[in-house]
Amino acid sequence: MKQNLDLKCAECGSGIADGIFAELREKKKTENLLTKSLGVLQEDGVYAFFLYLASQGKEEKGKKNHEKMSAEVCIAEATNLLKGVGLPLTNAEQVLQDIRKNLAEDLDSLLLAKQLLERTLVYARYHAKAMPAKDKSKDNEVK
Repeated sequence: MKQNLDLKCAECGSGIADGIFAELREKKKTENLLTKSLGVLQEDGVYAFFLYLASQGKEEKGKKNHEKMSAEVCIAEATNLLKGVGLPLTNAEQVLQDIRKNLAEDLDSLLLAKQLLERTLVYARYHAKAMPAKDKSKDNEVK
């Protein structure tokens, strides 16, 4: 059965943008994380992309860290995309180990992963840009 990889990238990109926005609640921050992630991927590769995302946000006891959670959304969605097309990844928690052990050994798989992630992040950026701007007047209302 043939897969439409472009459609998978578009769906994943939409999911990534929506997931990041759900955590950060700001269109500009969502676009910023996506742009930086794409830049790391293009300049430094797949492993650096996942490592960059894993480094986002700081752990604080008893406090929800939206930056960290938004990066985790991106890692999970990207991992699911790559697994879904048959690349040898197990899960989001082990993605760095899987890249070192499995993906780095097969140049064709590594290049496919990079191309799919680039296309996905481009779609995610466009999706984020198309999101309506947040209405700041609602933020100032007393609840």
